[in-house]
Amino acid sequence: MTRLSVNINKIATLRNSRGGNNPDLLQVAKDCEAFGAQGITVHPRPDERHIRYADVYALKQSLTTEFNIEGNCDEEKFVELVLATKPHQVTLVPDALGQLTSNHGWDTITNKAYLTDVVKRFKDQGIRVSLFVDPIAEMIEAAAETGTDRVELYTEGYAIHYNQGNELAAAPYILAAKKAQQVGLGLNAGHDLDLNNLKYFADNVPGLLEVSIGHALISDALYYGLENTIQMYLQRLSNIPSDGEEVGTAGTI
Repeated sequence: MTRLSVNINKIATLRNSRGGNNPDLLQVAKDCEAFGAQGITVHPRPDERHIRYADVYALKQSLTTEFNIEGNCDEEKFVELVLATKPHQVTLVPDALGQLTSNHGWDTITNKAYLTDVVKRFKDQGIRVSLFVDPIAEMIEAAAETGTDRVELYTEGYAIHYNQGNELAAAPYILAAKKAQQVGLGLNAGHDLDLNNLKYFADNVPGLLEVSIGHALISDALYYGLENTIQMYLQRLSNIPSDGEEVGTAGTI
C-alpha cells in the first residue's frame, strides 16, 4: 500500500491569517497521525507565509510518523533547518523566491553537480533525500547519478489531463516509474492528486511508495471532516474495493 503523507501547509495558512494559534498546527498534525496518515509533510518558504521555521522544530518533537520537509536547497536557511531537525526525508524542490506553489521539477542534467553536493550533505546526516522531478526519463536517470534515494514525480500534468482520459494522463508517469525502478530509485508523487484521480494513479504507477497531499485533502476536510477525509484517501491508496462509494458520500466510510 502506498503511504499517505498529509501536507499541513494550508492549516498554517489559516492559522496565520488571524494570528494566534487557531487552528493549532501541532494538534492537527497529531490528529492526522491518529486518523491514519502515515506521514506529515511541510514546505517552509523564506517568507514563512504558512509553515514557520519554528513550526518545524516543534513538529519534530511531537510527530510519531514519518516527517518530510520540502523546500528549496538554494536557501541556506532551509538547509540549516533540515540539518538541525533531521527529518526522515527531505524533498528538494526548485522553487523560485516568492513562488506561489511548486510548478516544475529539477533539471537534474544541468544541476547534476550542484545536486550531487547537496544530496551528499543531507545523506551524510542520515536523512533520506528525494528530488522533485517531471516525468521525463532523462531527468530521472540524471537524478540517480546525484546519489538521491528517491524522486517525487510532479503530478500536476496528470491531474490536468485526467478527465480527458486517465490512461493517456498516466502514461508518462508509468514510464517514469519504470525508469525509476530501472535505475534503483524509490518513487514518491505529489501535486494536485485528489479523491477523484488518486486511485487510478496509485493502481497503475508501479513502485509508488508515498504520495504527499495537502491542498485537496484539507479542502475536502471542510466538507467531510478531517478523520473521514483521511480514511477516504487511504482507501483510494489501498486495494480494497470501494463498493461503489463516490466522492460526496463521506458517511459511508
